[in-house]
Parts: sequence; C-alpha cells; structure tokens
Amino acid sequence: MKTLSIHNPATGTLIRELPCDDAASISAKALAARSAQPAWAALPLAQRKDCIVRFRAAVVDELQALAATMTAETGKPISMSRNELNGLLGRIDFFLAEVDASTATQTVFHEGGMTEQIEHVPLGVVANISAWNYPWFVGCNVIIPALLTGNSVLYKPSEYATLTGLAIARLLHAAGVPLDVFVLCVGGAAVGTALQAQRIDGLFFTGSYATGAKIAQTLGPRMVKLQLELGGKDPTYVCDDADPAIAAASLADGAMYNTGQSCCSVERIYVHEKIFDAFVAAFLDTVRGFRVGDPMDDATYIGALTRSAQLDVLDAQVADAIAKGATLLTGGQRLPGNSYAPTVFTGVDHTMDLMVEESFGPVIGIQKVASDAEAVALMNDTRYGLTAGVFTPDEARARAVLAQVRAGSVYWNCCDRVSPRLPWSGYGDSGMGLTLSTYGIQTFTRPKAWHLRQA
Repeated sequence: MKTLSIHNPATGTLIRELPCDDAASISAKALAARSAQPAWAALPLAQRKDCIVRFRAAVVDELQALAATMTAETGKPISMSRNELNGLLGRIDFFLAEVDASTATQTVFHEGGMTEQIEHVPLGVVANISAWNYPWFVGCNVIIPALLTGNSVLYKPSEYATLTGLAIARLLHAAGVPLDVFVLCVGGAAVGTALQAQRIDGLFFTGSYATGAKIAQTLGPRMVKLQLELGGKDPTYVCDDADPAIAAASLADGAMYNTGQSCCSVERIYVHEKIFDAFVAAFLDTVRGFRVGDPMDDATYIGALTRSAQLDVLDAQVADAIAKGATLLTGGQRLPGNSYAPTVFTGVDHTMDLMVEESFGPVIGIQKVASDAEAVALMNDTRYGLTAGVFTPDEARARAVLAQVRAGSVYWNCCDRVSPRLPWSGYGDSGMGLTLSTYGIQTFTRPKAWHLRQA
C-alpha cells in the first residue's frame, strides 16, 4: 500500500507516515457516503446543529494541541495557528446562527388558491479538496455548512496538512457525525483525481489555477456544481492623503502574515508619488522588525514555507526583478529552516514576474504612481481578481477607486481580511463560485420550486 510521508518543513524531520487511499478505496468511500446521505439529511436540523456544537466545544478543549499539530506540519508560526483556530470559532457560530433562516422553505406567492414556494434541498455528496495554508478555515468553510444542510462530505485535506485533516475527522465523528457522512480521503494528487471520477454532486476546491482549470475541464461536461478558489495577485493603492506610517504597518502585515502564504495576501502595492518615500521608509522599518525563526516560538513572525518548491519560485522572481532593474531594499535570499527573508523591492513594473505572477511568500514590490487613474489601471492589469484595497481617509474616493477594480472583495483602510458574514469569491483566474456568508450556506443546496394549486 502506498504511504504518505509527513515532514516538518522547518526541520525536515519525518513526523508520521500514513497509508494512502487508492482508486478502489475512494470508490468504496464514495458509495458509502452516497448511501449514508439520505438518513443524515432526514435528521432534524437541530440534531445536525448539535453535532457541530459539540465539534466546536472539542476544538476549544484541544486548541493548543491542534495548533501545535498545524504548526508542525505546515511551518505556520504557532501564534498564527492559534489565531486561525480562535477565528474558526466565530465562523462556526455564524453558520449555526444563520443556517435555519438561510435554508427555510420560503413562500413567495399565495393567492387565489395558488402557492409558490422555494425549498432548499441538499446537493447530496460533496467532495472537498482542501488547502494547507489555512486548513481549518478553508476546510470548515465547506465542511460545516455542507454538513448542516444535510450533505455527506468526501474530504481530502492537502497532503501538507493531513494530520490536521485527521484531527477534523476525529472530532467530527466524536461529536456524532456518522463515519460515512464525513469521510476522510488521504493522499496526494492521485486521490484528488479519483474523487473527481466518483458520482458526486459538488466539488469544492482551493488551490492553484492550473489544477482548478483541469478540474473544470473534467467535471464541466458532467454538470457537477463547482467552487474553485484559485488564488490571486492582490493589489492595494495608497493615496496621497493617506497616513504613510499607518498604511505601511497594515500593509506589511498584509503582505507577510503567515509568511505571505495567504490567498488574500497583499502581493503588490501602488503608492502615490507624493508620499512614496515616506511610505517605503515606514514599510521597511516594519518589515525589518519581523522576527524570522522557529515556528514553535511565540515570538516568531516569519516561519517556514510549507512547500520547499516555493523557494525556487521566490528565487526566480527576485532574480527576474533584479535583472530588469528593480531595487532590492531588503531580503532576497533563502534562510535556514525552509524560510525566506522578508523581501521588499521598489523600482518595479509589470514587465516583472514579481508584479504579475503569484508569489505566495514574503516578497513584495512597491510601485510609484502619479494618480488614481494610473493606480486603477495597474490594479486591473492582472488575470486574477480576488481582493483589492485602498488607503485614504476619504471614503468617497475609496469607493470611487474600488468600484472600478475587478475583485471579489474590496477593502478600505484594511487588507488581508475574511469575514464569515461576507461572500468569498473572485474574478477571472481567481476562480468561480463562493463560500461564506448566507450565500455560502445556500450554495450547498439546490433550490426546488414548488407550484401548489389547491383543488
């Protein structure tokens, strides 16, 4: 049987080996999930909610150990692992609070003996191919509303966060979710491919554009519901009336938090020429204060890159920017422990990979602009469209700029922020579909239209 080897990215130490699923085991799991789903959907919603309430309590009870597991297998700084788990609690609370109203049958017309209603029916069997950078957030954005709305879930955690996936499965099963309703699938790309071959009613994927495009090509002809979150090259514009120090502190964190490995990390910054120098100076002061070190140390801000292959991507972007005339202000090199030095460039433009291709690491380019119009043109010069932001004290100005930017989420005087109350979606190569918000509950259902005429 093929096994999955899980290593600590900061030390290279083997943590554990796990048996992998294969095509036969995935087929058996999918059949079991299909068989178990009707009984789960038939349970009163209150009983399904009780399971999730118990799951939440278990996360609270084990939070420190769960954070340590996540840090060991992903290299995320331990303080940020705890932040993710604490933040998860609010998302669970949102889903619990909103699922009743979001999925209640609606009577939209009742007159002359005719009644029209909209019922929300579970999709059925949902496959979730999840991500490693925020395994609890990204996974539970799908898992919790899918289970609450009566679906069974085939869950493949990233091979770089499988121990976290095991923990999620263990806690859900202990909370009362049947084994065949929430089904863990262990392995790499071959397991993801096997899941796509099953009779499923929805596939929710977070990962690269290249993989997402292949999934769409495979499942599109079968009319399977898809949600594909495929990353971004997220821009922020700092206007001439912004406070450069405040904006710099916020954007340095937005660019470097989780070692730059966030789907909505700030990946390019445009600053009005009037405050450019002051902003860059303040930005550098903040970045140079970020501590790089052992991810298990509470004082560490920059941890290990989860995937060592990303070091090559960052090296290539740095070399390309330097070759094309950019000015390297700090960083630009690998560090021990699978880390990369926080790296800042000025003198950048869109001929450089750094400003157009996803970095997914602690590397940022800052470009000078002369006007709002120039900033908007550059912000939209991308095939992605996940998030975008503006810093200015003038709300009307921010709204005018952001209204022109193609992005699923926009920020005024903030960045790198996700809320359970707002939908998470993107334009272009950032993907299709959505999670979160009440829409992200209803997305796990299909509307059934009822036409009822009284005899």
